[in-house]
Amino acid sequence: MRTKRTLVTGLLATAALAASVPAAGAVPSAPAYRTDCPQLDTSLKWYGDNRAKLQQMIDERGSCSGTGGPRPVAAFDWDNTVVKNDITDATLAWSLKHDKILRPKSWRDTSAWLTPAADRALTQACGTSVPVGRPLPTSDNAACADEIMEIRVTAKTMSGEEAFAGDWNHRRTVPEYAWIPQLFAGHSPRALNSFARKARAENLAAPIGSTQTVGTHKLAGYIRYYDQQKDLIRTLKAAGFDVYIVSASSEPIAEAWSGGVGLDREHTIGIRNLTRHGKLTTGIRGCGDVDDGRGDALPYMDGKRCMINQEIFKIKGADAWERQDPAHRLAFGAGDADTDVTFVDDATGAHLAINRNKSELMCRGYDNADGRWVVNPMFIDPLPQKPGAYPCATAGATAADGSHVPVLRADGTVIPDQADGVFGG
Repeated sequence: MRTKRTLVTGLLATAALAASVPAAGAVPSAPAYRTDCPQLDTSLKWYGDNRAKLQQMIDERGSCSGTGGPRPVAAFDWDNTVVKNDITDATLAWSLKHDKILRPKSWRDTSAWLTPAADRALTQACGTSVPVGRPLPTSDNAACADEIMEIRVTAKTMSGEEAFAGDWNHRRTVPEYAWIPQLFAGHSPRALNSFARKARAENLAAPIGSTQTVGTHKLAGYIRYYDQQKDLIRTLKAAGFDVYIVSASSEPIAEAWSGGVGLDREHTIGIRNLTRHGKLTTGIRGCGDVDDGRGDALPYMDGKRCMINQEIFKIKGADAWERQDPAHRLAFGAGDADTDVTFVDDATGAHLAINRNKSELMCRGYDNADGRWVVNPMFIDPLPQKPGAYPCATAGATAADGSHVPVLRADGTVIPDQADGVFGG
């Protein structure tokens, strides 16, 4: 896999930038910014005063600030952050409807965590008559398509048995996320990118609210770019920010979409399969001090921080998993789920949380420890208010062993339970 473009030469010499980051809880001052600075589109609706908050961050951290130094970095999650719905689901659905999954020699080969129960279910549903390496007829074989979709969605077989078992760090990976790129082993990255592009065209053309059926599974049949996020990315770039996508989708899938917001391959980070002779394998590149292999380090929760530190800020080894000093952190981060919470929380200028009722992200967003969290409902079909409170003080966060634990601030104090206060219709 290619090496991502170096952010800025001499990034270590950034005392001016570090000094410009306000202390936690500090209220930013309001200097007289130039009137010709890049502006967010005022015709696009944001919740409350969120547009003004984001504009202030752009003004104080972008090229109009007059502080000089390296370009500030912004990073966005993709699914349900920049677009409505999920590009991996869309690509898998299109691929199943068009017979693009190649039969493995053994389903156990697709994931080191796949259980014997899942192996049996997939073998029974998909059969053994198709030669190894040839396309499975999933467009006609609903049982095979169903087993694959059920494992993707629930990590269980159609009969309810666990599809994955073993040990993994629950803040660095999840087997069913790794499994989808692994299913495309045998295809070239270009081929997978082409599948994603065809799924993209199909989902962008479908009416908002439409669904599709794969096997007997019903799922969203449309995707839309959020106009507000396209405009935010445009404005950030115009203001001198270096903008990246960091997604838990396969990188060739994410690359099929990121151009729609003006970002190239060098600014698109996703799950990276190892390749052999130009073909994807089931091996996945690691991060930091985690070796390549079964997928122990994905762009997922703490893994997104690792990928940002390693690929953007060029921090290597075990240090890539650690929160860095302000000069080596994002100015802006945006996400919609607990899978994004670590890197979004790392941002020093603003943290944008799209509300999908995900506990750890919303606990941090509503606690607003540094005064720089911006919580916004989904721009299309937003969720109503969550009943009850987020269990921040007891079980709002996921620990490395998968247990649920309290959500802690940077100083170690516990975030109290939070009510849902920013929601849609």
